[in-house]
Amino acid sequence: GELGFFGCVVPEEYGGTNSGWISLVIITEEISRIHSSMRVAINMQVGPARALVDFGNEQQKKQFVPKITSAEWLSCFAITEPDAGSDVGAMRTTAIKDGDHYVLNGSKTWISNAQVADVALVYAYTDPKTKYKGMSALMVDLHSPGISSRPISEKLGALASPTGELFFDNCRVPKENLLGKEGDGFKICMTELNNTRLSCGAGAVGVARACREASVKYANQRVQFGQKIGEFQMIQDSIAQMVVQEEAARLLLYRAASLKDKGQPNTLETSMAKYYAGEACAYSADAALKIYGAYGYSGEYPIERYFRDSRSYQIVEGSANIQKVIIAQDALGYRKANR
Repeated sequence: GELGFFGCVVPEEYGGTNSGWISLVIITEEISRIHSSMRVAINMQVGPARALVDFGNEQQKKQFVPKITSAEWLSCFAITEPDAGSDVGAMRTTAIKDGDHYVLNGSKTWISNAQVADVALVYAYTDPKTKYKGMSALMVDLHSPGISSRPISEKLGALASPTGELFFDNCRVPKENLLGKEGDGFKICMTELNNTRLSCGAGAVGVARACREASVKYANQRVQFGQKIGEFQMIQDSIAQMVVQEEAARLLLYRAASLKDKGQPNTLETSMAKYYAGEACAYSADAALKIYGAYGYSGEYPIERYFRDSRSYQIVEGSANIQKVIIAQDALGYRKANR
């Protein structure tokens, strides 16, 4: 927060640096290269802050954004539910208007920062009878009565990032905390996901880079059959693919980020970048584990952590399959991504 990392895509008047999306991609890659869990912290601050910039009124921007970008308030966004993963419209959480408040009921799961955040951007149905069109977005003070959380401790990766469930039991949220108007929730949600997918992809490239750098170093040190293992063509094949996939993913991310910086449509390009970065990350982690052999399986080296962390990038912020659906439907002309 002090270095301004959380404010890359936030105007200076709200406490940001406004350095742009390419800056965010570069910063996220560098941080994820060291530890992928720290990348999650960036997403949890940037996602809600940018949503407020895009859809909040002036009062909301001044109230929430500076404290989120400075990390005075830790934040998160709450979309996923037990029955609503890729199918966002299947969520059951409701926010029913009652005088000057919305009464929030329901639960969210797989929420990063759930048990440590001060505020959350929560998506819920203000009109449960209307799928998608009845969805709204509210900024919620997580210290309010009627809110509880439970940690999800048994995870494969991202172990340094707190993940949990949120439960809302007749939680009263001031009507002033509604972003946009009732029914804008799905649009806000898709916009926010498109933003966080970019930094998620950058995180994947960071892990892929860490795998590649570690593999090159080890291949130049490890000797088998009287020579460095890097001299074997099978190892060279793996490293060559790691290099190319990492660089291709990075360039896809820069392309999408450049479009964002120009204010141009970028949903297709962002989905392509996020999808390919996740695949490159998974390949690089798998290849690194094979290059290290038994040592890669051991906690003595970071390879096993890279391998575990890599799997999340094919799931979070829209799975690899969802990204392929977006890309394919655009190519087939069924549904244009950049509308």
